[in-house]
Amino acid sequence: MTLKTISAKLNAWRRYRASLRELYSLTDRELGDLGISRWEIDDVARRSAGL
Repeated sequence: MTLKTISAKLNAWRRYRASLRELYSLTDRELGDLGISRWEIDDVARRSAGL
């Protein structure tokens, strides 16, 4: 792997972790307003990070 590829994967992982932290901090009502169930958080975070 090239340094550019490694850097891109690391940045995607960081975006994923940041999304998880933010989504898990929301209440069930706030998640519902976004159309997200608590069990969907991991999938939503992965898609938003491009993983």
